[in-house]
Amino acid sequence: MGSGRGAGAVAAALACALLIGLTGCAEKTDDRPTVVVTTNILGDLTRHVVGAEAEVKVLMKPNADPHSFGVSAAEAAEIENADLVVYNGLGLEENVLRHVEAAKEAGVPALGVGESVSPLPYRSDKTAGQPDPHFWTDPHRVEKAVRVIGERVREDVGGVDKEAVGKQAESYARKIDRLDTWMRGRLDTVPPERRKLVTNHHVFGYMAHCFGFRIVGAVIPSGTTLASPSAADLTSLAATVEKAGVKAIFADSSQPDRLARVLKLESEVDVEVIPLFSESLTEKGQGAATYLQMMRSNTNSVVRGLSKS
Repeated sequence: MGSGRGAGAVAAALACALLIGLTGCAEKTDDRPTVVVTTNILGDLTRHVVGAEAEVKVLMKPNADPHSFGVSAAEAAEIENADLVVYNGLGLEENVLRHVEAAKEAGVPALGVGESVSPLPYRSDKTAGQPDPHFWTDPHRVEKAVRVIGERVREDVGGVDKEAVGKQAESYARKIDRLDTWMRGRLDTVPPERRKLVTNHHVFGYMAHCFGFRIVGAVIPSGTTLASPSAADLTSLAATVEKAGVKAIFADSSQPDRLARVLKLESEVDVEVIPLFSESLTEKGQGAATYLQMMRSNTNSVVRGLSKS
């Protein structure tokens, strides 16, 4: 009988382990509060601010598109059970914002970071006048975002060491300030007459505003990658590129080759397509695993692309 009970206990334990592995519904063993973050760029900022004071769960995977990524039922439940939800807002996370809104209606504290950093409007094309969510290309606004995240974590997340969170936020904000100084020094090497940007879609408006560049065109004349360029868009872009004397187009790192082929086929635009990490961090070792790494890499790529004769 004893051996039977022992065998039954082992079987039950195995069944329990199997269920946990399949469903992910294991009882939480970490007593820390939870901060759920939608995008991986905001996730990196939040982790630097929070440190070990709370568990930070980032929904958007590396190399994903913030405009099109979605969440599972389990991840939607994590949003609704969070101690704080940190999201970009301003229409960026197009498939996730409804879950964030549902959590807010249920009383979950949520921070829309984009609304908190004095967003700029799009200036041209189909999205003119609408708020631009891509604020992270301006380190000044990211520095402000870091401090805002720190304030909300201290206000809304119970059980954290508020002094530690405050110090971590200030320490990381100083790193962002040093990044801004470095970027300005590098970008100042680009002559004023060459400070013209053509991108795959409208994603670098904040950078242009901050560092004195001019956006002269976009392959997709929209603030979202879910739109598609028409034949008329490509014809207009070709004329713009020729008139402005642009030598390079900057595209998201996930699609530079595809973009170059489309341009060559549809409009005969003969320019170099230079990849940038525009809307997502990467896995470690792929060039942009952190926000600081992403911005340094992009700055160097822009300088190289615009300095070519």
